[in-house]
Amino acid sequence: MLHISQANIEQAATRIQNHIHRTPVMTSQLIDEALGVSLYFKCENFQKAGAFKSRGAMNAVLSLDTSQSAHGVATHSSGNHAQALARAAKIKGLPAHIVMPENAPEVKISAVEQYGGKIYFCKPTLEAREQKLKEVVAKTKATEIHPYDNYTIIAGQATAAKELLEDHPELDLIICPVGGGGLLSGTALSVHYFSSKCKVIAAEPKGADDACRSFKAGHIIPSVQPNTIADGLLTSLGERNFPIIKELVTDIITVKEATIIQAMKLLYERLKIVVESSAVVPLALLLEHGIPINAKQIGLILSGGNVDLKKLPF
Repeated sequence: MLHISQANIEQAATRIQNHIHRTPVMTSQLIDEALGVSLYFKCENFQKAGAFKSRGAMNAVLSLDTSQSAHGVATHSSGNHAQALARAAKIKGLPAHIVMPENAPEVKISAVEQYGGKIYFCKPTLEAREQKLKEVVAKTKATEIHPYDNYTIIAGQATAAKELLEDHPELDLIICPVGGGGLLSGTALSVHYFSSKCKVIAAEPKGADDACRSFKAGHIIPSVQPNTIADGLLTSLGERNFPIIKELVTDIITVKEATIIQAMKLLYERLKIVVESSAVVPLALLLEHGIPINAKQIGLILSGGNVDLKKLPF
């Protein structure tokens, strides 16, 4: 039971289109020649607020009815969802209450502030984040918008792959990163509805491999003390995301930290674009493991570009 229909994704695309970018798809002849395939990079690093999260946040906020939006919105997030939700709330004229771990990247904290979000800091654990959010919601009566475990968020994130398939219907495979599974479940749904032959594979850091382990076990295995430079991929899979992933995703493959850094460097050098470490994990998969299935045309979703320039890993 997929819970999200093709119509839900099409409605999300229409609902958000005036508030997001239809992001470009870039290619690199040099990278293609090195890997022996044609790669199409969906540049969500050029998205509003710097990441694909603007799609889901915008769809979620615009889908709220009057009673749900009366006291604003609240969430916990280490960064990209935080700023996307703060921005979406500002557009709708709502307060946004954002719980962030105290070690969140500075660039993401200042973006939330610039979009008018009210930040509540907590210890950098999932328990601390969830506890603090409970307190904030009890106090403010704001509507919680979960970063990924939410059907309107998933439908919004699905619009990235929908656009990619409209621009390149010939794709055999789309690879996207996986953290909580919002982008992955959305991508899998779009591929399911809008392509007859494309497959979906997720890429995940070895140091935060809970999605890979969950996928192989057939049930959610929570992330415990994940350790990776890909700070956007530290969360455990969501309850609403996992069944979609289990049903529609072909595989989840892990990559080493050194390969993530190599992939990041390669995109800076070849595509001349700023991408965050979480975004390059799909390219790292190809660099480390080669082509995972018989695919000639591969789409890679570059999930975001919110980089703390003082902390580049190379």
